Amino acid sequence: MHQIQLPTPFGVGDVNTWLLEGEPLTLVDAGPLQAETEAALDAGLATHGVAVEDLELIVLTHQHVDHTGLAGRLAERSGARIAGTAKLARFMADTAASSDADDAYSTALMRRHGVTEPTVETLESISRAFRRYIADAEVTRIIADRGELVAGGRIWRVHERPGHSPTDTVLAGDGVMITGDHLLGRISSNPINHVPVGTPDPVALAASPERPRTLLMYDDALAATAAEDRGELILPGHGETFTGARELIERRFGMTERRADKILAELREPRSAAAIGRDLWRHVPVTQAYLVLSEVLGHLDLLEARGAVVCEEHDGVVVYARA
Repeated sequence: MHQIQLPTPFGVGDVNTWLLEGEPLTLVDAGPLQAETEAALDAGLATHGVAVEDLELIVLTHQHVDHTGLAGRLAERSGARIAGTAKLARFMADTAASSDADDAYSTALMRRHGVTEPTVETLESISRAFRRYIADAEVTRIIADRGELVAGGRIWRVHERPGHSPTDTVLAGDGVMITGDHLLGRISSNPINHVPVGTPDPVALAASPERPRTLLMYDDALAATAAEDRGELILPGHGETFTGARELIERRFGMTERRADKILAELREPRSAAAIGRDLWRHVPVTQAYLVLSEVLGHLDLLEARGAVVCEEHDGVVVYARA
């Protein structure tokens, strides 16, 4: 198993792809669709004596553009099959429609939770610009939760672990776990508010009691990963390999509790999620505003589930108060 780090145009920096030697010759994740990334992948594969054209299988861990953008291009060059969950297959089959739905959901959610209109318009523009880094790809090898996948000479157990995105997928086998962005060593993954794949009315869902509570979902997913940890070597989507998933997840849960306490302390009077975010992260670039909203809203969802806060709507904006 070989780590190949690829450049991205995003603040997160390089993204990992993993070359798995053996039958079938497999690449896990593909990087964004840009010439610089494709050239870096060609060079990285060459150091291990293989080329894109030798690939037989491409496995995608989740829908984010820094992990999926090049997949279709690589499949065209190699004839490799692309593997992913059914939800991810649906997302990748029409990335424009998938992005439209996600943008409609995020825009409605931002307005509903107090993000200013100039910020909403800026983030809409940025999201549209990011679409240049992804293209449609046909996922022909559907992998199911708790199923198995043969890749790189190993049998991998497949686990769906939604939270960071709706399509997060973890592969585990023979003392190794490939986690994508579900679990990273050096940074904690944001429970981003994405619309579930295939939602018929994203705008209505943003205002519905059935809106996904992404942090709660992510905590459940992390707890499942911690329960299954047997000291595996973790191959993440960004950064270096590490071990000790259970201990790391326990620390992440501690961070969640501290942040929830901090957000609760900000509720000296009823406030929107965006207002809390602006006070807690005063110097965050506008490009990160939706990540901040996702973080704050996730912890408010947690506090609401515990009965610590209540919410009500005023002129179309949701405000939270201590219970």
